[in-house]
Amino acid sequence: MRTFDIPEFYRSPVIGKVKALRKAGDPRKRDLSPSVLDFGSVRFILPRHFGFCFGVENAIEIAYKAVTENEGKRLWLLSQMIHNPEVNADLASQGIGFLMDTEGNTITPMEELKPEDVVIVPAFGTTLEIEAKLEEIGVDIQRYNTTCPFVEKVWNRAAQLGKKDYSVVIHGKPQHEETRATFSHSSAYAKSMVVKNMAEAEVLAAYVRGERDWQGFTADFPGRTSPGFRVPEDLQRFGVVNQTTMLASDTQAIADHLKAAVESRDGGSSALFANTRDTLCYATLDNQTATSKALDLARETADVAMVVGGYNSSNTSHIVELCEEVLPTFFISGSPEFGDDGTLGHFDLSLGKRQKSEQWWPTQFKGETPTVLLSSGASCPDSAVDRVLQHIVERCGGGRAVDDVLRLFAQEQATLGA
Repeated sequence: MRTFDIPEFYRSPVIGKVKALRKAGDPRKRDLSPSVLDFGSVRFILPRHFGFCFGVENAIEIAYKAVTENEGKRLWLLSQMIHNPEVNADLASQGIGFLMDTEGNTITPMEELKPEDVVIVPAFGTTLEIEAKLEEIGVDIQRYNTTCPFVEKVWNRAAQLGKKDYSVVIHGKPQHEETRATFSHSSAYAKSMVVKNMAEAEVLAAYVRGERDWQGFTADFPGRTSPGFRVPEDLQRFGVVNQTTMLASDTQAIADHLKAAVESRDGGSSALFANTRDTLCYATLDNQTATSKALDLARETADVAMVVGGYNSSNTSHIVELCEEVLPTFFISGSPEFGDDGTLGHFDLSLGKRQKSEQWWPTQFKGETPTVLLSSGASCPDSAVDRVLQHIVERCGGGRAVDDVLRLFAQEQATLGA
């Protein structure tokens, strides 16, 4: 597995050591059981996989390389590099400006760009329309293109489907940068549409089965289809791809549901439904599977879950959703959310806004020691998770020193590997 040159301040002395020990004992990542750090005064359950993924580390390496290689030039990001406030704030402090916000609204008009300006394409990729605008200006957008290889894999699969006369159904959040980019690239080769969730997939399936009048299709999916999309013709043959940060299980469930609708329509045959299971991002799937494994232990022993990441991070929100099914869960952007007055700032997914809670620490514990399931999204630095862990350790007081905990953990790993 390739390693990346990312700034040292994104790494961590605690989480990084735990990951290194797990990797040394299980380089093929076959063991998805969680790690447990026992500080005496508080225990932490850490999923086998969390934090920066391949695509994120690749993007960060390229972005900081752009900074060091272009002193004196104007540097721009199309939008947020990744959905993490700490990373984007640091890039801004390096002198990088932003052309758009996360929803595609203009911050700096492209008309102000010059051919010699450096523009960094974020990990989500961008649309063909924006690429064309930048190329018309004369900006080289390929030199610092940080588009995740797994996002590009989805684009390539959509193109393959289009060349075989299949349409493409994209499972994703319609306004998310990645979904907008995937829809643009897919639409260049195939008739394409976006479904947000299973509820929308069930509506689409009803159309496919012939249970709904096609005249209502446009009203049910406004602005979700590529130009010239025809029904029912363009839904005779199709496959499903996804925004890579969605829950893999949700994408598979949607694909299975739509496949069943095709079989119902075609007398049991699924010949006109394309198999696209290979487009699911392995990193997203690993993180979600590892979280589920950690929750198996946490269900019986943990008192609360803390998930660290940007509040606009799709992959982080899905980790939060998994944890909320089992434990009281707090979605926090980082250690600054711990108030001096004992309150905790956190994002409430159901309300869609940041909240502040006074009673967030459990008053009764399942065991003798409070236990926290601690994780993060794929766009969150380990250093941010470290600071949250250390804050909770300080809150609980006493207990073992960090070096002692890591030494005991190393001994446990050595015993398991013996």
